[in-house]
Amino acid sequence: MSMFKDIPVDVGVVYEGERVRKPEMQVEFGGTDIPDKYELVKARSMDTVEDGKITIIGPDIKDLGQGSSSPLGILIEVAGEQVEQDLEGVIERRIHYYCNYIEGLMHLNQRYDIWLRLSKKSYEKGFNSFHLLGQVLMRLFKSELPIIKKIQITFITDPEKVRELKKEAMKTYDERDAKARGLKDEEVDSFYGCTLCQSFAPSHICIITPQRYANCGAISWFDGRAAAKIDPKGPIFTVARGGIVDSLKGEFSGVNQTIKEKSLGEIERVYMYSAFGYPHTSCGCFEAIAFYIPEVDGFGIVHRDFKGQSVNGLPFSTMADSTAGGRQVDGFHGVSIEYLRSTKFLQADGGWERVVWMPSAVKERVKAFIPTEMEPKILTEKDASTLDSMKDLLKSKNHPVVERWKEAPVETALEPESRQPSKEPVLMPTLVPAAYGAGGVKIILKGAKITAKKVILKVPKESTSRG
Repeated sequence: MSMFKDIPVDVGVVYEGERVRKPEMQVEFGGTDIPDKYELVKARSMDTVEDGKITIIGPDIKDLGQGSSSPLGILIEVAGEQVEQDLEGVIERRIHYYCNYIEGLMHLNQRYDIWLRLSKKSYEKGFNSFHLLGQVLMRLFKSELPIIKKIQITFITDPEKVRELKKEAMKTYDERDAKARGLKDEEVDSFYGCTLCQSFAPSHICIITPQRYANCGAISWFDGRAAAKIDPKGPIFTVARGGIVDSLKGEFSGVNQTIKEKSLGEIERVYMYSAFGYPHTSCGCFEAIAFYIPEVDGFGIVHRDFKGQSVNGLPFSTMADSTAGGRQVDGFHGVSIEYLRSTKFLQADGGWERVVWMPSAVKERVKAFIPTEMEPKILTEKDASTLDSMKDLLKSKNHPVVERWKEAPVETALEPESRQPSKEPVLMPTLVPAAYGAGGVKIILKGAKITAKKVILKVPKESTSRG
């Protein structure tokens, strides 16, 4: 591309989806081990933006040691007659898009979860300064979003300054999210779809509704509407809602049609409000995972920044690998934090009455949206770190899932056999815990490979009354 002749590495869509592994990296910014990181776009008036200005606060890329990990704040200020505050989130999400056009630069996630890695090869070619990254971003933004007339970018790597400015960024994110609440899915004719992450998850299409944010947490229904209006041929587009096939599970005929077309037939049906059957696919940029815990017939929630193992013994990274990639995986559901505030949150699966565990940090963030009677019954890492300790606590708190332990038949779900999207729900046998008061049924398969549409374990009714 002629506009990048002065950039020492290639720039183009061919590099989307490129991964930079740790042994290959020169430096990284953000990521799971760095708490302070963010990217933010702010709409400004024309007279306050100095077009083309790039500012670096703290060490530049070339000043950092090989293999180092650093905090990072990216502030992009834009102006133009048609640039409005409602477009900030739309423009902001494209930082991910455009960074991944650069050879040897990997950008993951969004908002306060960003993770960038620069490869040694690109660094050795001369891509060694944020000035170069800023130039690429400015040219791409102006070229693809001509409503932007002026743009200036600030990169912050000074740890104290990143920490200080992140507070303002978080305030902005919260204000945007609050604006999107109130409208209901049934009240609109159109939803919006996003394919920004298809380079990482080819069969994934994020469906954005008034009551279900994009998995990344960065795009609301209003953001989707604005993006589709200013860039009709872009990665965010209008989806005709169509008829309501199932209001409880959140299945819509128009969504199914769009999903099938955009995934080239890989995904045919989607339930917007359930983690079972035909759950919404996940890319890899989701803020959190709602994961099924068969031992207690409930759900846990874990977010990207949670350290250590979740109550099921698995860290976020392991479950993310099982969840991501654009597949439909029963019981592993990538979600945004804002979706936890929605009345449609896992509606078909019992909603908050089915949630048994979540990190205290997330619980505090969404506390006001958890039903009052449920909030004290949901455990955190401060209460339980193992499944065994969880069961007794759920009983003592009289959590609603305890009643489910007495029900029959009992259906449990774990990961499917393959990593490909399933056409039918995949339910695998597991142990029915003794805590259910049933004594348990245990199936052990050694050296076996089984393919089945569904396996149902039925506990005799007379057994459920024991204990």
